[in-house]
Amino acid sequence: MGTTPITSFQEIQADWESVLQENPQDTLFLTPQWQKVWWDTFGDGHSMVGFSYPGSGDVTGIASLAKEGDTVSFVGSQDTFDYNDFPIKPGHEQGFYEILLKCLEEQDYRTLRLDSLRYDSPTLEHLPDMARNQGYSVEIEEEDVTSGIELPGTWDDYLMVLNKKDRHELRRKLRRMDAQTDWKWYSVTDPAQATERLGEFISLMRQSRPDKDEFMTPEREGFFHNVTQRMAELGQLQLYFLEMEGKAVATSLCFDYSGSRLLYNSGYDPEYAYYSVGLLLNAMCLKDAIDQGLTYFDFLRGPEPYKAHLGGEQRNLYKMVVKKN
Repeated sequence: MGTTPITSFQEIQADWESVLQENPQDTLFLTPQWQKVWWDTFGDGHSMVGFSYPGSGDVTGIASLAKEGDTVSFVGSQDTFDYNDFPIKPGHEQGFYEILLKCLEEQDYRTLRLDSLRYDSPTLEHLPDMARNQGYSVEIEEEDVTSGIELPGTWDDYLMVLNKKDRHELRRKLRRMDAQTDWKWYSVTDPAQATERLGEFISLMRQSRPDKDEFMTPEREGFFHNVTQRMAELGQLQLYFLEMEGKAVATSLCFDYSGSRLLYNSGYDPEYAYYSVGLLLNAMCLKDAIDQGLTYFDFLRGPEPYKAHLGGEQRNLYKMVVKKN
């Protein structure tokens, strides 16, 4: 059976989601909903060159690809997608990558750039040798790190997973907050409320670090508004705030997907750094995930020390570049 070009995320949504449900690499960033928001925000200057495989009725793989100039890459970008890959049903990898290389042969391109591949990606396992055997050059390099933790059943069990120093520090900080301040934390999930409060999130994010201030360009701010709205509509948003004396001083933007909570970004008011409000709110996001029965907390990309202090195990992300010789 031949491939079917992807021209619309909505048209193929049901088939796409059925592939994701069987795919061990399933993640929020690979959903057609997330990718559509990205395309609507950043798609200008790109053309869709993706396809579904092997065709309508029994789709077993999705190649969500965009072309810009003479480079073909995943739909998405490192600054808005923490993970990326080809959703493929297990057992169909070999045929999928063969078709991928064949389809690329028909494209006028020089470079295939695949960002944000997880360490256990089938693409890392299968594609390099197949591409090299067909005369391509393949380079793989470490792109970043990502962290996460398998969640136990209770908060007390989680505390025991932490090393002694981190457990002691977390308990000490929580006791200090309780003794010295009037504080509370909560999450916003309603689409209308999320839209109303996202400006506060962006303001606190900008305040917390100079690089986050630089990151938040008008275009990226638009993406944050659109993706927050869409995920709230799908019931997958948790926008957290920590308030002290009635003032919001820390915030965390989380998404719940397939048993995992993803900590997408966060911020805090540096005037309250003494109380470690940013770390404590992220700990409360994790506690809430345990209370809701989620099984994994994903701190996503970046080597920030707080992720290790909260028990995150670090793993590598990779970038693969395949070139025509």
